Amino acid sequence: MRDRKAIRSELRQRRRALSQDQQKQAAAGVLEQIKRRPEYQRSQKLAVYLANDGEISPENIVSHAWNEGKSCYLPVLDEHDKSKLHFQLYTPDTILLPNRFNIPEPVLDLSLCIPATDLDLVLMPLTGFDESGQRLGMGGGFYDRAFAFIKTVNKPVLIGLAHECQKVDSIPVEDWDVPMSGVITGEKAY
Repeated sequence: MRDRKAIRSELRQRRRALSQDQQKQAAAGVLEQIKRRPEYQRSQKLAVYLANDGEISPENIVSHAWNEGKSCYLPVLDEHDKSKLHFQLYTPDTILLPNRFNIPEPVLDLSLCIPATDLDLVLMPLTGFDESGQRLGMGGGFYDRAFAFIKTVNKPVLIGLAHECQKVDSIPVEDWDVPMSGVITGEKAY
C-alpha cells in the first residue's frame, strides 16, 4: 500500500487537471445528490468550505441552503492556536480574507462561531476517499482534530464532497482519522 503523501500528491494532480466545465458539471451533480439526502433536508446548521486547489465547489449548495433558510458556517483557522478550527456563520455579506494557506475565510469573530457539536451536517473537502468512508485530507489534520469527538457522538453527520477521480481502493488509516458518514461526487453517493 502506498503512503499517504504519495496518494495525496497523485490525487491533487488529478483534480487540478479537471477543466472548468468538468468542475461545474461535478458541482451541479453534487447539488442534485445532496438535495435528496435526508441528512441535508433535516439540517439547519451546516458547515461548508470554499473550494481551493481543484476541490469540488459547494457554492451551489450554499446558495440552495440559504434559499431554504439554513445557516451555513465556514471553517476558520485560529491565529493563536494554529491547530484549532472554528465554525463561523457565513452569509452573503461575509467579508473574506486569505488565511495563512491563502484560502479565503472570514475574519475570526468568536461571537459568530458555534461549537462543532452544534452543527447538523458538515460538508468536508478532501483529497481522496475510499468506499469505506475513509478520508484523506490535505495533511494538516484540522478536520480530524475538530471532529475527534464524533467517535462517541452521532452528530454532526460528516459527508465528504469529491470528484469521482479522487476515489481510491483504500486509504491508509491512522489512529486519529475520523471516518465520514459518506461521500458525494458529481456522479454518485457512497
